[in-house]
Amino acid sequence: MKLVIQRVGEASVEVEEKTIAKIGNGMLILVGFGKDDDEDVVKKTAQKVLKLRIFPDDHRDINRSVEDVGGEILAVSQFTLLADTSGGNRPSFIQAAEPELAQKLFNVFVQELQKSGIEVKTGEFGTHMKVYLINDGPVTIIYE
Repeated sequence: MKLVIQRVGEASVEVEEKTIAKIGNGMLILVGFGKDDDEDVVKKTAQKVLKLRIFPDDHRDINRSVEDVGGEILAVSQFTLLADTSGGNRPSFIQAAEPELAQKLFNVFVQELQKSGIEVKTGEFGTHMKVYLINDGPVTIIYE
């Protein structure tokens, strides 16, 4: 499982020129699943994301979580995070989970995040999306 977590002032997802999800202050999370990932890994990762301290406190130190600041989350499934470019110029996605497994794990990830009471919105699994964001900081974390 690989995530790209970005602290955002706002973010949105468009499908066929129509905005399907939009958040304000919070996190945009691009999520890729490997073929060996399982629900236990996904649930633990979701809990880690919720506690990740990447928001500033009153002293401008990065010391608060998305829960602490009352932020929102926009989660977007992105299998290309599992790309292997070591063999040439065309990426291989052999380590990425098959779509059926990836969708199941993505749903588990979102449900686990929602248990916290945080507003969680998503892109549309398996479709061509345009993702817009205003990265705040910029703060970008890669989590594996």
